[in-house]
Amino acid sequence: MKDVLLIALFAFGGAVCAGVLGALVLRLVRHRSVAVSLTVIAAVAVTAMLAGTLAVAEAMFLSPHDLGVVTLVVAMAAVVSLATALLLGRWVVARSRELSVAARDFGDGGSFAAPSGPATAELASLSRELAATSGKLAASRERERALEKSRRELVAWISHDLRTPLAGLRAMSEALEDGMAEDPERYHRQIRTEVDRLNSMVGDLFELSRIHAGALALSPSRMSVYDLVGDALSGVDPLARERGVRLVGEAVDRLPVEVDGKEMTRVLANLLINAIRHTPADGTVAIAASLRAGAVVVSVTDGCGGIPAEDLPRVFDTGWRGTSARTPVPSAGAGLGLAIVRGIVEAHSGRAVVRNVPGGCRFEVTLPAPA
Repeated sequence: MKDVLLIALFAFGGAVCAGVLGALVLRLVRHRSVAVSLTVIAAVAVTAMLAGTLAVAEAMFLSPHDLGVVTLVVAMAAVVSLATALLLGRWVVARSRELSVAARDFGDGGSFAAPSGPATAELASLSRELAATSGKLAASRERERALEKSRRELVAWISHDLRTPLAGLRAMSEALEDGMAEDPERYHRQIRTEVDRLNSMVGDLFELSRIHAGALALSPSRMSVYDLVGDALSGVDPLARERGVRLVGEAVDRLPVEVDGKEMTRVLANLLINAIRHTPADGTVAIAASLRAGAVVVSVTDGCGGIPAEDLPRVFDTGWRGTSARTPVPSAGAGLGLAIVRGIVEAHSGRAVVRNVPGGCRFEVTLPAPA
């Protein structure tokens, strides 16, 4: 038993010396190729075995012949180990370089395609992660392009909508200044109307910028949908009377919701104003609220005649004002109302959709019911 312990002690001491030397070499080559590191590791394993064997041989006073045989065996093992490490290292390096080229391609705006051929589990996992990241980047670039297109359209639409009232204001102010206005009071009223319209447009732009920037601060509290609908209806009643449109809000259940009252009233008011403006005289705009599949659904139905199927996906886009049955009217604003509706509703973890119904269309706002 004592001899076995001595052999183990001498073998361990020799292996530790080889291991310490190998660790130092690994530290020096840590920035080099993985093939070099694998070769060093193989060399350390063989050297540790050889050092342990030599230490035991020296302590046990082996014959020169036996020592030569052991050394030769270890040397052959070293050759095979080093060759295997080099082959494995070159293979791993080649797969890594292929992966680097593929990653560089999708980093330059392309899509990631995993290199063909076998790979280690780590490289295969890295390829899957890069493919997932490539998909996310592609979706992000697509959203960025869509947002940029929306911004350009918005600038064009806003420029057009601002140019018309500003030209009118300038003409009226020059007429008043030159004393050419036959009815100054009418000019003053018209100027006030145009200023109010511009002020409303600027307010919508500010609200939309807050939504897009994620700076819309909500102060939710529990309230009744019935009260929200009542406030919105009372606010748009003068516009409905002016246009000869009937407002119907009898199918509104007294359901609780957890929302920001001010912002949600703006949502309902925007939907109602939009519906009134596109409903002909003697038409009806109906608002309803009910509990559906555990969520509160508020709907506004108008008599616009329907929206073309190709336009339905764009209804909530910034600047959209429609065609055909929903051709914009001079007082319809810059087409920001529905974009604001969607932004506020999504900030409440809800969703806004639109669908055609006989004679018109129905906008639905779905809000999570409070626990």
